[in-house]
Amino acid sequence: MLYYMIALLVIALDQLTKWLVATKMKIGESVTIIPNALYITSHRNRGAAWGILQGQFWLFYLITIVVVIGLVIYIQRLPREERLFGVALGLMLGGAIGNFIDRLIRKEVVDFIHTYIGTYNFPIFNIADSALCIGVALVFLQTFMMSAKEKENE
Repeated sequence: MLYYMIALLVIALDQLTKWLVATKMKIGESVTIIPNALYITSHRNRGAAWGILQGQFWLFYLITIVVVIGLVIYIQRLPREERLFGVALGLMLGGAIGNFIDRLIRKEVVDFIHTYIGTYNFPIFNIADSALCIGVALVFLQTFMMSAKEKENE
């Protein structure tokens, strides 16, 4: 249940922030948070990460439905002691559904977190994207920790 609550929290925060950006800012408008590092910039994306596969909505719908079903099945079968993995799956589930809602309702994804890493202008993203990335990173961390533990037990 905790993992579904995490997913719901991600979805709510994602949709609230996207609604604020979509209703309060014009596309292309930017607000400086940290000069030369972090901005809130109203942007729309009709594709996937970095704008690839523009307008391929049926592909995104299909992939997202398969991923969401897979995540729910995995969460249902997850042993209680694998909490970090469950948190990761909850974040991924919330992120996938957050962007799915945008594609379904708006026919585009609202992005707004705009960062610079040194001089590199990182592609603009949103809360759902962040949750997905953090979830995937936690899966890698969990996998690494389990692998190290197995080697230690040998």
